Amino acid sequence: MPSSTRLLSGVAPVIGQYELCLCDIWGVVHNGVAPFAAACNALARMRAGGVTVVLVSNAPRPRSEIAVQLGKLGVPGDAFDAIVTSGDVARDLIAHRAGEPLYHLGPSRDLPLMAGLDAPRVGAAEAHYVVCTGLFDDETETAESYADQLADFARRGLTLICANPDLVVDRGGRIVPCAGSLAVAYEKLGGEAIYAGKPHAPIYDLAIRIGQELRGETVEKARILAIGDAIRTDIAGAAQYSLASLMCVAGIHAGEMAGLSEEALQGWFGRQSHRPDYAMPHLAW
Repeated sequence: MPSSTRLLSGVAPVIGQYELCLCDIWGVVHNGVAPFAAACNALARMRAGGVTVVLVSNAPRPRSEIAVQLGKLGVPGDAFDAIVTSGDVARDLIAHRAGEPLYHLGPSRDLPLMAGLDAPRVGAAEAHYVVCTGLFDDETETAESYADQLADFARRGLTLICANPDLVVDRGGRIVPCAGSLAVAYEKLGGEAIYAGKPHAPIYDLAIRIGQELRGETVEKARILAIGDAIRTDIAGAAQYSLASLMCVAGIHAGEMAGLSEEALQGWFGRQSHRPDYAMPHLAW
């Protein structure tokens, strides 16, 4: 872990060191409502300079669904080369349990996660395991809303596949809970949770493999930069995978860091589980 974080106003001074960029989506490229134009421009300029950009998201849906969503939001296609999601990883985990009845805990918009798989959905009482993609209503519910159900799953020894390890996400300026908050609550009850996305290694394995295939060459870890806005997922995942990281501090942690001086910001980083190599308010060139 670096002893201090280099504070930047743009990525241009350092991007020449890297060949592959693994960039978070929500909180960096868009806020769930509209794209960040400066971030999209920066990614497009990286690509123009020879850097391969793979967007890496903890969205619990296949990459094809996220590509459609990005298009609807207005994220330009020249901002990235490929997309990898925790949904892609979760599909592999579900495929390995072919034929086993599962309970889907999450909104119906996440059903494409299981499309085409031998994954019979049943009621909670009949399930052999749980696939958690989020809360049924993340506008009004919290993990506490599911305390009794999670306790029942734990008593029965069911494994919970968490298709989105994020605890919360910023949706147009409002913080709403994600599937990760349910998985953490489940573990506290003694239940077993398997996480499909960041900060866990499988999603980095897949993203780097795709990046290398696109480049037609092996990329050393020292030449890979991970960009994100969350310490627990983006920065921790990069550190655990031995990758350099850049944190966008005006994302999910904005409320904690608003108005901090450079010295106070360094202190904040020092108190976290992991420290990014670089930081800037929003991704920009």
